[in-house]
Amino acid sequence: MSEPSLKISTPDQGQKAKVFTDAGEAVAHLQGLYTEATGFLRARFTETLRDGAPGDTRYRAFYPEIRITTATYAVTDSRLSFGHVAEPGTYATTVTRPDLFGNYLRQQIGLLIKNHGVPVEIGPSLTPIPVHFAVAGDSAVTVPQEGAGDFTLRDVFDVPDLSTTHDDIVNGLGFTYEDGAHPLAPFTAQRVDYSLARLAHYTATDPVHFQNHVLFTNYQFYVDEFEAYARAMLADPDSGYTGFVATGNVEITEADTPIAQPPKMPQMPTYHLKRADGNGITLVNIGVGPSNAKTATDHIAVLRPHAWVMVGHCAGLRNSQRLGDFVLAHAYLREDKVLDDDLPVWVPVPALAEIQVALENAVAHVTELEGFELKRIMRTGTVASLDNRNWELRDQTGPVQRLSQSRAIALDMESATIAANGFRFRVPYGTLLCVSDKPLHGELKLPGMASDFYKTQVARHLLIGIRAMETLRDMPLERLHSRKLRSFEETAFL
Repeated sequence: MSEPSLKISTPDQGQKAKVFTDAGEAVAHLQGLYTEATGFLRARFTETLRDGAPGDTRYRAFYPEIRITTATYAVTDSRLSFGHVAEPGTYATTVTRPDLFGNYLRQQIGLLIKNHGVPVEIGPSLTPIPVHFAVAGDSAVTVPQEGAGDFTLRDVFDVPDLSTTHDDIVNGLGFTYEDGAHPLAPFTAQRVDYSLARLAHYTATDPVHFQNHVLFTNYQFYVDEFEAYARAMLADPDSGYTGFVATGNVEITEADTPIAQPPKMPQMPTYHLKRADGNGITLVNIGVGPSNAKTATDHIAVLRPHAWVMVGHCAGLRNSQRLGDFVLAHAYLREDKVLDDDLPVWVPVPALAEIQVALENAVAHVTELEGFELKRIMRTGTVASLDNRNWELRDQTGPVQRLSQSRAIALDMESATIAANGFRFRVPYGTLLCVSDKPLHGELKLPGMASDFYKTQVARHLLIGIRAMETLRDMPLERLHSRKLRSFEETAFL
């Protein structure tokens, strides 16, 4: 907070909230408030860089917010897992980037108005916008590190605040806003802004390109196949896909347009096969390890995707499996450890029927095998995720006993993390892995074996993931976002 002697300069946003019964008008007002607030901060920041800090003034602007108050216990349509609040009270959420989240906001606000028969209030919140996030969309302006400028940044502008950048809402820790309002959405605006900035850093693509269906992989070979598939779709005028975005925000709309390799690859190279409605497919190469898997899903979750699925490689644990067989996870043995503080290991992470059916049908479609014959190349069972890539080089007695007791049929380092974070963030999730080695049975992943495996299996595996996502795309949203992922006290927004 500012010193009492400092004058607080804010944009003239008005103090009273406006009431709306039309979702489109509500979002338009959100956009106006946000544009005014961030424009004010950008202008004052540019002036301060040029002219120096004003000795007696602190500049501040606030996130806009959505607020609704209901006074009835009347039950809404209980088949829906979202779009309504559970009991009387006041509910609110701060909002950022209404341009990016416009469709989402119109949908969620519209459901609130319809289900409760009361208007929503739109106005400035009590949460200041950090200057870093206000200038994030302006490539001509960069916020210097503390000490690098000619003035002390936090004396003049608000900076990111960890007290409003957290996962208390999704973790069920009883978060309320300063005035006692209950949360209306899973994330605060500052938490969203933080993740949008992290996504741009880790993936080297702007969050605006992310699509509603996300595939995760742990090998670059899938990226090559994804680009080839994307080019084929761009060559087909009836495919419904409109563009392909590669690392560095390079976007092509013609199948034969070359894409230059960036001089430096990001930590998690990401690619987007886009549709006009946002229901295309994003592929993220998270690399190897549960830490990367958590980082990626922590930040992508704020975009509220409709589904994410892991399509990567795994170690087969049964002698009856062959290299190239598929594993459809219906349970997870969580020894990745990275989410234990946020989601205790005793919390079950269930398989989601909608995702499971879509993946199994996609395997059958691509391989042209059905029923009992499908069992020749695919097994359903428990996938174990460990945090030690070279676990087999240590005493195997403990790990192997746990793997056997859990009935695990495959092992990797990412799938349980992605599924657990999907459960935590209420994002429908699934896992379809491909067996690339069998360390317990003498078939290690060695260069010669791996190259043959990659040539024959990667394209088919990726196509299965794409087909599953296309099936989920055509599914009604209320069916995909089922009640299985919702707790006792849930936010109204997805």
